[in-house]
Amino acid sequence: MNKSGVDAVGTPVGQAALHHQYCPQLSPPHVLSFTNTTARRTVQTPAHTYEYYSAQYANDGSVIDNLRFALRYEPLDFRILCATFKNIGCEPILAWVKAEPTGSFSRRAWFLYERLTGHVLPLEPVKSGNYVDALDVRFHFTAAPINSARHRVRDNLLGTYELCPTVRRTDNLDAFINLDLKGEAADLINGYDPDIFARAINFLFTKETRSSFAIEGEAQGSSREERFLHTLRDAQTFLPATEDDLIRLQASIVDERYVAKGWRDFQNFVAETTRGFGEHVHFIPPRPEDVPKLMRGWLDMVNRIHGKGEVDAVVAAAITAFTFVFIHPFEDGNGRIHRFLIHAMLSSSGYSPPGVIFPVSAAILRNRQSYDMALEDFSKPVLLNTEWSFDSESRIHVGNQTIDLFRFFDATAQVEFLYSCVLETIRSDIKGEADFVEVFDAALYALREVVDMPDRRASLLVKLCMQNGGRLSQSKRKQFAELTDDEVVRIETALTSIMQARL
Repeated sequence: MNKSGVDAVGTPVGQAALHHQYCPQLSPPHVLSFTNTTARRTVQTPAHTYEYYSAQYANDGSVIDNLRFALRYEPLDFRILCATFKNIGCEPILAWVKAEPTGSFSRRAWFLYERLTGHVLPLEPVKSGNYVDALDVRFHFTAAPINSARHRVRDNLLGTYELCPTVRRTDNLDAFINLDLKGEAADLINGYDPDIFARAINFLFTKETRSSFAIEGEAQGSSREERFLHTLRDAQTFLPATEDDLIRLQASIVDERYVAKGWRDFQNFVAETTRGFGEHVHFIPPRPEDVPKLMRGWLDMVNRIHGKGEVDAVVAAAITAFTFVFIHPFEDGNGRIHRFLIHAMLSSSGYSPPGVIFPVSAAILRNRQSYDMALEDFSKPVLLNTEWSFDSESRIHVGNQTIDLFRFFDATAQVEFLYSCVLETIRSDIKGEADFVEVFDAALYALREVVDMPDRRASLLVKLCMQNGGRLSQSKRKQFAELTDDEVVRIETALTSIMQARL
């Protein structure tokens, strides 16, 4: 039985073999390949995809043969590749490139070795040969390519040396993309009166604000809500380019006493207090000395993937927002900034229509278990590979290097989760809010056809009736003593008819 907890019959090949031989302390790659005597088949489990190949795919078990297999047949796991490169040193890659100077796999391995380790090999630039993609687009979501003339490789990675997540091209993500949710949202909006939809959007902004606070279990206050609401309305124009941009963003949404002057300079952690006042640690972000490097990489990544038209907007929004919250660069406000960044990326890329917010926090709040699973897909492997302890002052200390766990990770689970939230918010929250406003307006009009009431009393009566299935409860009847029983019946009949027809 392998580390993923599933029996795998056969000989590991590709990254499964590299993981077993060079970095078994890491969690295994999401895609594990094996050779055996059976026919080609794929076995899908909730956590992993098992790819079985016939015996003809077997190799001699060398690091080069397994690297070649991974580059040819598998989505790449940069954690595994980086750990392998650091363990084997440069000589095997040097020998491979010298033996196959124009080979596509040797050049890709050379490029990735230098990109992932930061170590430049003593090799002359390639003089001839076609350019090849660093990441195979059959298996990965990729960025707009930039030619690396040294390797004659098209650099289509989502990030840089300092930070580079990967996203696998899964059936789930292809299905989400084929739905064309951007077009669906635009068509939905066009189906409503502009005034009605504008009012619905105001409710959605408020809903998103309150849901974002509720996710963190924080009390809502008028001033805190107002600050966050104001910030949300500016999301479409926000694109972080510097550390100062993010510091100003953090200052706009947290208590002024906790406004950051720069990246955090202490080790933070996410935990819950247990009985006896202990701490059950769920997640330990990177060490403070690693944060500046990771955030430089984060800013470079955002600049690379955003607004270029190459990276799907939801993919870009997910890796932008989740990578930020994993780094946890501030003492306070990381979660709210994480969710704000989703809106900023979707809005400024034009994915969400102008002036429209997708209240993803409301979808997250309804799907907390799935949200926690998306977070834990990253946090659990990190925690397992972090050596930590508390001192006498309950301060946490990390005793090993963990930066590579944050530099390179598979963000597929987080992207799939965000896509599910976008789908739900378009088909449930946005449509539901607009339908409600439309029905409420129709109900007010119908009420006034019976009795010309003042606005506030008319709105209250409609609200009370709609909350009770279209009828005014006996306990609320005395609040409208001026109405006759016949008028109440006529109003209830009209409202019930409207609600049945439109909700």
